[in-house]
Amino acid sequence: MKYEIPVTKTSESRLPEVDFNDIPFGRVFSDHMFICDYRDGRWQEPRIVPFGPFMIHPAAMGLHYGQSIFEGMKASKSHDGRPLLFRPDMHAKRINASAERMCMPAFPEELFLAALKKLVGLDAAWIPPQAGSALYIRPLMFASDEFIGVKPSLNYRFIIFTGPVGPYYPKPVSLLAEQKYVRAVEGGTGEAKAAGNYGGALLPAKLAQEKGFDQVMWLDAHEFKNVQEVGTMNIFFVIDGTVVTPPTGGTILKGITRDSIITILKDKGFDIDIRPVTVDELIEAHRGGKLEEAFGSGTAAVVAHVSKIGIGDEVLDLPPVEERRIGELAKKTINDLRAGLIPDPYGWIVEVPVSEAAEV
Repeated sequence: MKYEIPVTKTSESRLPEVDFNDIPFGRVFSDHMFICDYRDGRWQEPRIVPFGPFMIHPAAMGLHYGQSIFEGMKASKSHDGRPLLFRPDMHAKRINASAERMCMPAFPEELFLAALKKLVGLDAAWIPPQAGSALYIRPLMFASDEFIGVKPSLNYRFIIFTGPVGPYYPKPVSLLAEQKYVRAVEGGTGEAKAAGNYGGALLPAKLAQEKGFDQVMWLDAHEFKNVQEVGTMNIFFVIDGTVVTPPTGGTILKGITRDSIITILKDKGFDIDIRPVTVDELIEAHRGGKLEEAFGSGTAAVVAHVSKIGIGDEVLDLPPVEERRIGELAKKTINDLRAGLIPDPYGWIVEVPVSEAAEV
């Protein structure tokens, strides 16, 4: 199906105000945004308008009962200036998986992809050319019924907005194994990219930072032994030459970068073991000199190396980045794919047609 998406262009671009060499992550936004509303049982009025605030009723149900989900994506520029998307079809499927868990209507995947291409094409000049930078894309859906009552909303708003970003973690991160608070349990919403999952993580992250760590490493909710993920990323370990990562299994977000790294490393001949990882195993591997690498993966960070892990009274210091061939290889491969520097054997890269790109 071909979707008509009318565009109302901004009267004056804010792009000249932006210094691509100094972009605070998540605080600079592009000129336009996509909006579509769900009413009378269907999605209607898809449109692109100038980025800016919009009216919301104080009783909008998304503000009260947690029906709010989102995605995180990136657009990059190829070495010759073409705007590119990375695995947008997977993001379309994942936001609908989140919608199903949160009792929200699915958003048409074809419309999602058409809106992405048109929006990114329109604001292509906002994609930073610097290595490690990108145009961050935030699809968002929330309940918009004007009603105080605990039930699924009948009306929703879907938005996509973008903004240029630099590296999310410019240096390796330190993690503290959380032994009191939990992120998710089986049967909960941990696998959905729901707003409440992140709200519940803020206090434990704050407490970890007060102890000198950058982020939390979440453990299972029953024994506090099995590693799940970290505050904003999935997690990988290299133990005695084998790449190990916990299975998703309903409590861990099905990371698209995670899936990409697993595919890439398998194709390059590395042993990948998707299985439970306990904190006791990490301690033992570290003591035996076999914990060679640890890194997080996610859209924002791509790969973020872990400098140390605090587990109770023990701190596991990891080797310097210069010795981390596997994490660095995964990061370089994904970044090179996003820049069009190497062939894409997976069909992950989707080019925004030049005809849809704004003149730059």
